[in-house]
Amino acid sequence: MTPAPTRDPGHLTLALPKGRILEDAIALLSQAGLPLTMPEKSRALRHEFPGVTVLELRNQDVPVYVDLGVADAGIVGKDVLIESGRTVYEPVDLKFAGCRLSLIREVGADGDIARVGTKYPRAARAYLNARGIPAEIVKLSGNIELACLTGLADAVVDLVQTGSTLRANNLEEVDVLFHSTARLVVNRAALKTRRERLRPLIERLRELTSQ
Repeated sequence: MTPAPTRDPGHLTLALPKGRILEDAIALLSQAGLPLTMPEKSRALRHEFPGVTVLELRNQDVPVYVDLGVADAGIVGKDVLIESGRTVYEPVDLKFAGCRLSLIREVGADGDIARVGTKYPRAARAYLNARGIPAEIVKLSGNIELACLTGLADAVVDLVQTGSTLRANNLEEVDVLFHSTARLVVNRAALKTRRERLRPLIERLRELTSQ
């Protein structure tokens, strides 16, 4: 195997998620002093700027790239971070992309929970174990609410923002597992090897998000 090339310690590689977080992440990082201007309608997955490389990834891959050191830092939702189980440094709550991970059932449902559908099996299992509920967990990929509506599951664990989808489908939140916002995550080794770049960025982001 060819060894990976040694990277300039003054250069940062950032892992950013596609979708709803990306635009806000770029805006905040630009405010923090990074020279980022993402091209519109680009299909590129890697973007080069002076002193910074941006990798555009799926949400679930951001903690993996940061933990394994391919990226020095990244931005990802707390929900994805918890579900990943990755051991990365989490220095800043960026306070945007707010939502909550909730246990959801049909309105008025009061029977036992024997099966739970979710995109978040790790978080769901921890929640159920803590409450002594020995339910089967079924991992699903999309339209989680349908699991309740079709009888596939007695409950689902899913993200909620406004709750409008739940109301439209006669569903309700029974409990909130945790609240989630976007977080800055940093590779622990990079925190030392790229300290001169990362420490000022962390402090500036803390200033911006405390206002």
